Amino acid sequence: ARCRGQGAEALQLAAVASTQDLQGVVSVSASEMVAARLLPRVVQRLAARAPGLVVQVVATDDLSDLQRREADIAVRHVPPQQPELIGRLLREASAGFYASRTWVQAHGHPRSAADAARCSFVGVDRAGRYLAYLQQLGLPLAERQFSCYADHGLAHWALVRAGLGIGAMMDELVTDEPDIVRVLDEVPPVRFPIWLVTHRGLRTTRRIRTVFDLLAQSLAAPAA
Repeated sequence: ARCRGQGAEALQLAAVASTQDLQGVVSVSASEMVAARLLPRVVQRLAARAPGLVVQVVATDDLSDLQRREADIAVRHVPPQQPELIGRLLREASAGFYASRTWVQAHGHPRSAADAARCSFVGVDRAGRYLAYLQQLGLPLAERQFSCYADHGLAHWALVRAGLGIGAMMDELVTDEPDIVRVLDEVPPVRFPIWLVTHRGLRTTRRIRTVFDLLAQSLAAPAA
């Protein structure tokens, strides 16, 4: 059954790759926050440039399986590992720590890593992976400091905005939020890459190449 499924996927990829029309649907996966904050402007540009193309935005904080066509193109923070996939490194982005203005007014403005020991945080998972990651960054945190948890980006950010604690966020996604304050600003920002990934067999398809190239052009510079 697995072999038949792989064969069907290969036939589907071959059929898509042979299509050179500049019309149809192209699916693009990205994290929930990137999908909500960065991709709309790219879709708007694409609609003006190629009105026959329809973009399906797949908002997920998991890595979409491009080999099984969960998406045609993926915006990721890790390079492709499978030989069937190809990627382009667009740039390096940064993330910092943020809290709502009401939280800062109630609890003060923590600046240093040592200050984090007295703060509440919005967690990502209850398995301890996020806690361990924050500890690797030099923050002296314990599990009791998580006031709540959310394993999806939009929900996590909503809890931060509601004043439930400190959360990490990609810096350029916070520029238009006046009620959000940068905290722990003496802690060095987290640096991470932005990759654009697609299936090697689809890269020559005209509609996918068009969307891929416009995504690369639009995401290569930080959002204004």
